[in-house]
Amino acid sequence: MSQLEYRPGSREDFDRLYEATYPRLFGTLATMLRDHAAAEDCVQETYLRAFRAWPRWKANAPVGAWLHRIAINVAVSHRRKERLRDVTELVRRLGAPAPVDPADVAQTPELLRELRALPPKQAAALVLRHVHGYTSREIALALGVPERTIASRLSAARTRLRARLESRDAKSGTRPPRGVSSDE
Repeated sequence: MSQLEYRPGSREDFDRLYEATYPRLFGTLATMLRDHAAAEDCVQETYLRAFRAWPRWKANAPVGAWLHRIAINVAVSHRRKERLRDVTELVRRLGAPAPVDPADVAQTPELLRELRALPPKQAAALVLRHVHGYTSREIALALGVPERTIASRLSAARTRLRARLESRDAKSGTRPPRGVSSDE
């Protein structure tokens, strides 16, 4: 049935649209989400949103593309919420990180300044590892990226931080205390 046969706001036309497009829409979301139950939930949410917007649909726009845009937005939101639930579960399982003692922070304003100068993703990986003590796997789960990405970010962050601290020390004429490793 062509899109020109659908009238915006017509309940009967929306019912026909549902019957004509459901299998394809479900297939798209099942492929995207790799979870049939989640795909079913997202398809239902898609049709609910589409029904609410149906009176405003412009008949000159392809109805299939319109539905797929809604469906993809719903699936992206679903995945975002799913990742947030995973992070929440991880924090629940591991416990919230211990609060940072303000006295400790006050003793290291230079280090905080240098951490803030790092790219945010590198700084986040470094802080999660060395301040909060999470493993690379836990950080990867929390941030929704591969574990190797975390290893790369940690390595790059350490290299940049080391270079910035050495440059600062060279300018001020100070050196790190003996026995302190700069490898970690």
